Amino acid sequence: MNVLVLVLYFCVLGVLAGIGLHRLLATVASCGYRVPKLESLHHVPRVLIQLPLYNEAFVAERVIRAVALLRYPTQNLLIQILDDSTDHTRTIVDRVASQLRAQGVPIEIVRRSSRVGFKAGALAQGLTECGEVDAVAIFDADFVPSPDFLEKMVPRLFAFPDIGLIQARWGHLNRDESLLTRAQGVFLDGHFAVEHAARVVCQHPFNFNGTAGVWRLAAIEDAGGWESDTVTEDLDLSYRSQLAGWRFIYAHDVVVPAELPNSWSAFRAQQARWVRGSVETTRKLLWQVMRSQRLTLSARLDATIHLTNNFAYLFMGCLACLLPITLVIREELGWRVPGGRNLLSWLDIFMLSVGTLAMVVFYAWALHRTRVGVFRRIGDVGYALCLGAGMSLSNASAVIKGLVSRESVFVRTPKKGNIGQEGTGGYRARSMNGLMAAEVIFAAYYTAASMYAVYWEVWGALPFLGFYLIGFLSVGMGSVTEAWSADRTTEIIASRATSVPSSAKRS
Repeated sequence: MNVLVLVLYFCVLGVLAGIGLHRLLATVASCGYRVPKLESLHHVPRVLIQLPLYNEAFVAERVIRAVALLRYPTQNLLIQILDDSTDHTRTIVDRVASQLRAQGVPIEIVRRSSRVGFKAGALAQGLTECGEVDAVAIFDADFVPSPDFLEKMVPRLFAFPDIGLIQARWGHLNRDESLLTRAQGVFLDGHFAVEHAARVVCQHPFNFNGTAGVWRLAAIEDAGGWESDTVTEDLDLSYRSQLAGWRFIYAHDVVVPAELPNSWSAFRAQQARWVRGSVETTRKLLWQVMRSQRLTLSARLDATIHLTNNFAYLFMGCLACLLPITLVIREELGWRVPGGRNLLSWLDIFMLSVGTLAMVVFYAWALHRTRVGVFRRIGDVGYALCLGAGMSLSNASAVIKGLVSRESVFVRTPKKGNIGQEGTGGYRARSMNGLMAAEVIFAAYYTAASMYAVYWEVWGALPFLGFYLIGFLSVGMGSVTEAWSADRTTEIIASRATSVPSSAKRS
């Protein structure tokens, strides 16, 4: 039995080390990335800007006013606010749109009787009401584009007839707000500055990120339009468009800042949607990708890795279960080499180090490319790796849900709006659930394993135990504390609402 556990453990390690090596190859490939040249336009395309909103009272006005400042010929521009809101966001939207129309800004509001298809449904509805347009720019509610966004993006999109999308890089308005937001900044910098850049260099498919990009309308139409059968409609349309023959480009020099989730509840909601949606898209499109004649063999292989990338959380969750157990088994088996060192410990540390160091290089290079300072931020890289380990159970659960789901609900990521204010943008942390409890239990599990490693002087295992320990402590305890605080606040509000004032009693 012990041998079978070790075999499973080293198979998991091998897969994770392979994922790390793929990231290392992407790092090398991204060195060849060059920012696309800014071309001159022979004609001025008609551009539609879509702002999908749903109960975004904290940020709605900011994004609408930012988009209204974009420099582009007014006669060739239309701004659409796709407002599915059911709260006082509607009042804010009406007021701001009315003010901007009075100033000559071409802006209209599109509202639906039901939220069918969620964001994808809103985007599709907007395209039926916009008239003749050539390109579509999309911004989520928490993004703040600079006035020159269209000037830099539209000419590049129309530089060649086969370009279907140009994606800008995400910036971070509140990166330094907390350890959580700093780690998310590292994750996203790696995705954009390394992964997108590498795939452009290698001419492999990559994805529109749902916002801060400009589509050629023909590319959307050729792919069959927006579909809502996954909760990552952006990834879905991206692959369908590229399978139809369109090419995507990435503008590393155009940065559109946005808010990072500032609470554990918001972060979990975002991660669950991204992971689950990517798995749903994999189910939907993987076979088409693998047998596509438009893609080269290397492109199909990389696209397969891209689509199945989040399955890594299943292996990370498995590793979380096995690492402390195998620590004990290795010492019991006692397979030694000359000098008294445990053979399995050497192999174990080597394979763990390969995957870990590859990820460190990957994220360090991303920080270098985004000019945020590698040495100043290297601690953020370490914590990001811990956070990834701590989210392994939660994200593995999302993978499983994506595999078995038949109908998904789009859960928006809440935004706070005023950076630095207290609270979470009106988003209430959910009550403690079984997943949070499991993460707290795993934090205790790794505490015991770390104590065992210290007692038996298995020093080489401590750094890797530490990744999971810090990760589960952060994610588990952070979420539980936040949920407890939210429940306590609700109880206080409820007790105040139901209590009878003493003056009323006397009367």
